[in-house]
Amino acid sequence: MTDDKVTGTLVFTVFTTVLGSFQFGYDIGVINAPQQVIVSHYRYVLGVPLDDRKAINNYAINSTDEMPTIPYSVNPTPTPWVEEESEASAGLITMLWSLSVSSFAIGGMIASFFGGWLGDKLGRIRAMLVANSLSCLGALLMGFSKLGPTHILIISGRGISGLYCGLISGLVPMYIGEVAPTKFRGALGALHQLAIVMGILVSQIVGLDFILGNPDLWHIMLGLSAGRALFQSVLLFFCPESPRYLYIKLDEEVKAKKSLKRLRGCSDVTKDMTEIRKEKEEALNEEKVTIFQLFTNSSYRQPTLVGLVLHMAQQFSGINGIFYYSTSIFQSAGISQPVYATIGVGVVNTLFTALSVLLVEKAGRRSLFLIGMIGMFFCAICMSVGLVLLDKLAWMSYVSMTAIFLFVSFFEIGPGPIPWFMVAEFFSQESRPAALAVAAFSNWGCNFIIAVCFQYIVEFCGPYVFFLFAGVVLVFTVFTFFKVPETKGKSFEEIAAEFRKKSDSSQVPKAAVEMEFLEPTNTA
Repeated sequence: MTDDKVTGTLVFTVFTTVLGSFQFGYDIGVINAPQQVIVSHYRYVLGVPLDDRKAINNYAINSTDEMPTIPYSVNPTPTPWVEEESEASAGLITMLWSLSVSSFAIGGMIASFFGGWLGDKLGRIRAMLVANSLSCLGALLMGFSKLGPTHILIISGRGISGLYCGLISGLVPMYIGEVAPTKFRGALGALHQLAIVMGILVSQIVGLDFILGNPDLWHIMLGLSAGRALFQSVLLFFCPESPRYLYIKLDEEVKAKKSLKRLRGCSDVTKDMTEIRKEKEEALNEEKVTIFQLFTNSSYRQPTLVGLVLHMAQQFSGINGIFYYSTSIFQSAGISQPVYATIGVGVVNTLFTALSVLLVEKAGRRSLFLIGMIGMFFCAICMSVGLVLLDKLAWMSYVSMTAIFLFVSFFEIGPGPIPWFMVAEFFSQESRPAALAVAAFSNWGCNFIIAVCFQYIVEFCGPYVFFLFAGVVLVFTVFTFFKVPETKGKSFEEIAAEFRKKSDSSQVPKAAVEMEFLEPTNTA
C-alpha cells in the first residue's frame, strides 16, 4: 500500500515547499519588533519639527549615523507655527508607518487571486520559483532601505513581499495537497501553518534589541528574506512536479508515474494513478471553472461557501486582538520584560501547531476545528471578564494572561492550520485553483479588515471587546457543526460524496457527468 509510506523524497519536497510558508510568517512578524527604531529612522530621514527633537537624540545615541541637519533655527519657546508643524509631522509619520504595515496585506490580497492561475500556467514548481523572485526583490528593497528614501523603499518592499505571500498562500497548500498520500494529507497540509508560526516566532526572536532589532542592524533583519528565497529556489530544482498537474493538465502520464514513484519510493503506483485517472475523467468533462462559476453554479456553491467561512472564522476569531492586547496585559501582571512573554506566546503558538500536525489524522479535521473553536469561545469570555475586572481585582490580570496562552493553544489546534489545506480537499483539479484563490483572498481580506477596524472596535467596546469575539466564534462553531464535512482519510471523490450527503437536492435534478463532482443529490 503506497499510502503507508513517508519517503525521503516526500519529506524533502514538503520541507522545501513550506520554506515559503516560513517566509510568510516571518514577513508577518518582522515589522513589529523594530517599530520604534524604524519610526525614529523615518523622522531622521525626513527631518522633524523641534518638538520631535527628543526622538532624534534617542536615535543618535543608539546609532553611528550622522545627526540630521535641522533646516530651521532652534527656538526654545514653541510657537503656534512650530506646534502646527509638529502635529503635521506626527500625522505624516503615522501615515507612513500605517502604509508600511498595510501595504503587505494589500499586496497579499491582490496576489492571492493569481496563485492558482500561475500554478496552472507554469506548473507548481516554476510558479514557486517565480514567486521567489518577488521575495528577493522585496527583501533587497527593504535591506538597502537605510541607504535611500527609507519610507519609500520599505513600503514598496513590504508591498512586493505581500505579493509573494499572496501567491504562496495558494501555491503551497495546493502543491502539498497534490503530492501527499491520502493518509498523510492532513498532517502534511498542517505543516503550512506550522511553518508560518515558526516564521513569526523567529522574527520575534531576531527582532530583540541585542540581536537585530536595533538602530544599526534593523535593515539587515528586513532583508534576510532574500537568503531564504535563494536557498529554496535551489532546492526546488530537486523536487518532483505534482503528478496531478503532469497527468491532468499536461497529459504526461509517463512523467506523472515517474514523479509518483519518486514520491512514494516504490515502482507500484497503481492505486494513486487510479485515483488520478478518475479525477482526470471528471476534469475532461468539466469546463475550466472560473471564480464567478464558484458562486453561480450550484455544484460548487456549497463547498465554496464552507471554504470561505472556514477562513473567515480563522481571521474573525479575535486571534489578532489577542496579540494586540498581550503586551499590555503582561505589563499589568508585573512582568518587567513583556517582550519575552510575547515570545512565550509565540512558542506556545508553535508547539500547539505541531500538536495539531500529530492529531489531525487521528482526531480528524472537523473535530479539531470544533474543539479549537469551543475552547476559544470560553477563553474569549475569560479574557473579557479579566479585562473588565482588572481595575478592581489585580489578580484578574493573571486570568487574562492565562486566557491568552489557552486561546492561542486552541487556535493552533484547529482554526489556525486546518482551513488552509481543507479547502484544497473540497475541490477537483479543474476547480481547485479558483477555489484556493477565493479562499486566500478571503483570508487576506478579513486580515486587512481586522487590521483597519480593530482599533475602532476596541475604542467602542472597551474591555468588553472579547465578548463580541466570543459571539462571533460561537456563530462559526454552529456553522461548522452543521455544514462542514469530515475529510480525514478520504479521497477527493469520497469528500464530494460527503458534500452530497449534506446537501438538499430536492430542487436540483441530477446533472450530467461533467458536474457530478461535488454535486448535491437527494439523500432520501
